[in-house]
Amino acid sequence: MISLQNKNAVIYGAGGSLAGAMARVFAKAGAKVFLSGIHVDKVQKVADEIIASGGYAEAAEVDALNEKAVNDHIASVVQKAGTADISFNAAWNGVVQGVPLTDISVKDFVTPINMAIQSRFITAVAAVKVMKEQKSGVILNLTATPGGIGYPYTGGFAPTCAAIESLSRNLAAEFGVYGIRSVNIRSGGSPDSKVFKDAIESRPDIMKTVLSNLEGDTMLKRLAMMEDITNAALFLVSDMAATITGVTIDMTVGTTGALNYRVNQPAFNEFD
Repeated sequence: MISLQNKNAVIYGAGGSLAGAMARVFAKAGAKVFLSGIHVDKVQKVADEIIASGGYAEAAEVDALNEKAVNDHIASVVQKAGTADISFNAAWNGVVQGVPLTDISVKDFVTPINMAIQSRFITAVAAVKVMKEQKSGVILNLTATPGGIGYPYTGGFAPTCAAIESLSRNLAAEFGVYGIRSVNIRSGGSPDSKVFKDAIESRPDIMKTVLSNLEGDTMLKRLAMMEDITNAALFLVSDMAATITGVTIDMTVGTTGALNYRVNQPAFNEFD
């Protein structure tokens, strides 16, 4: 069993479904989790659930785009807990998708890039300053399929993913000498996440086709669920992954391999 005993995890955007799931998994593994977000009521709900399950969690209102707020928060974590061992940022970045690049506005295109890379830079730098003193720590990020291949109608989300992955690599390259690891998970989207559930509820017919297409693009003809992502994250931030850094772990179920697009199994029956 993977253990995060004696580890302290700082999670931004913790009110979201995947970040909340990540917090629960980290806490169950023994970590103290310090949760933050701009909607503190949602963050507090996650913290309360963790506490009720016997874990340790604290909630705080922190805007990941506010450098002073982020620095003050991580300083308070270190003051209380002694270390900041894991930093994970899942803060919202204002993505607009489903629009051709010829029709999307400049503002809608650049907003997610600016928001995401600014908040990831702010939170990563704040973590690095603490982790350099400790000579250890893990910075975890999350991107999606467009970070690895061209994917139409993703607007500014594609360059956003690419920018986060580049930042993750550079953090690893620059601060590995201090014992700091930086890793990224690239997901193809989880049908059981709130974003997908809300879309399915509001547009069931359209989402049925969307999900079918997304699954069809994968090699296993299925998408990774939130549990798959959180299990991988738990391993990556643990000491079991002590030599893994500077890489993006692809959890798009083979989509970014671009090999199995629309492959029909009957075509391979002759090899059975």
